[in-house]
Amino acid sequence: MDNRLFDRAALSKAETKLLRDGRIANAVVTRVTIDGARWTVKDFAARPWYVRWTVAPVLLRHELSILKRLSGVDGIAARAFRIDRNAIAVEYMEGDSMGQVPRERITPEFLRAFEALLDAVHARGVVHLDARGTGNVMIRPDGTPGLIDFQASLTTGWMPGCLRRLLEDIDRSGALKKWAAYRPDEMGEERVRELERINRLRRFWVFRGYFGLKKNHAAKRR
Repeated sequence: MDNRLFDRAALSKAETKLLRDGRIANAVVTRVTIDGARWTVKDFAARPWYVRWTVAPVLLRHELSILKRLSGVDGIAARAFRIDRNAIAVEYMEGDSMGQVPRERITPEFLRAFEALLDAVHARGVVHLDARGTGNVMIRPDGTPGLIDFQASLTTGWMPGCLRRLLEDIDRSGALKKWAAYRPDEMGEERVRELERINRLRRFWVFRGYFGLKKNHAAKRR
């Protein structure tokens, strides 16, 4: 990951757009422009002291470590750094989230490329765990997929094989779910069977919200 490219003083003067305010234990997410470059900033500075001194450092350090592990994977932000104790900056990914584009832009080629991107993430020993929706899956200006927001991600190298495969399957179900929603006639029987298999397994997955399953209440997206 990059050395610090700007500090809190530069951040305070930057052109800023709020992307997500979040809940009390989540970062405020903004898009900032500094020296012509656009960054996604995750900042806990406005949160209560007990969040800033407990949850925040863990979450920020975790996400930076995941992005470092994924360095060089096409479709993942290439640059990220720690601004200070309370904030990180991640290279802003240009494009649109899947939920913001016309259905015809979600082509079979795009979906196959998204499957390949998930495979590349898994090959680095990472599971995303929040890719079943459309908010974290991007269509970049060249039409290729990108993946953002790795706060919920986990590394898998330490896991028993059965758990690692389950979590990778949850990620893959995000791609299969999109085949079913956008291109069901071109999905093919093998993907249909795979989605049915994973959905049966998901009944035994106890975590909600993050880690691949929908919250019981509506969440504000990017």
